[in-house]
Amino acid sequence: MKSICVYCGSSTNVPEPYFAAARELGALVARAGFRLVYGGAHVGLMGAVADAALAAGGEVTGVIPRALVRPEVAHGGLTELCEVESMHDRKALMAELSDGFIALPGGFGTLEELFEIVTWKLLDFHQKPIVLLNTGGYYNDLLSFLEHAGAENFIRPAHRRLFVTAGTAAEALRLAIGTS
Repeated sequence: MKSICVYCGSSTNVPEPYFAAARELGALVARAGFRLVYGGAHVGLMGAVADAALAAGGEVTGVIPRALVRPEVAHGGLTELCEVESMHDRKALMAELSDGFIALPGGFGTLEELFEIVTWKLLDFHQKPIVLLNTGGYYNDLLSFLEHAGAENFIRPAHRRLFVTAGTAAEALRLAIGTS
């Protein structure tokens, strides 16, 4: 079974459109016959994407550091919950288990995961699709910053194509599984 990794926020205090996008993406991943791989929590967008995939009959694998496995954080109803030692181990296992990556809106952790997987692609550690789901223009300022970094010659034009941007969950999934 092919798997899609979804990076997203764990905050519960974000606007509803972000939750709606997470639920839509989770359901689409499951209905397309893909396994969802994500950070293993039941809170925030993480919980929403996982719950939607499970409700649509999908398989969901969560990967979570042991230090975060507490009843208020770890999702108890997943197909599989992989406990790892560190955040580094988490990211490595999520990458190993996945055939493509989608970043929903999130904070520092989501951005860190996104930039690491983009960097791994730059270094040719993988060639899997990476997609930003730009719900409500969430990533617009980041994309502008990356254009600025390119204009200042910190990012080469070819490197800007290491990932693509999608406006909808359906488009993000299509791009992440590599179909046109």
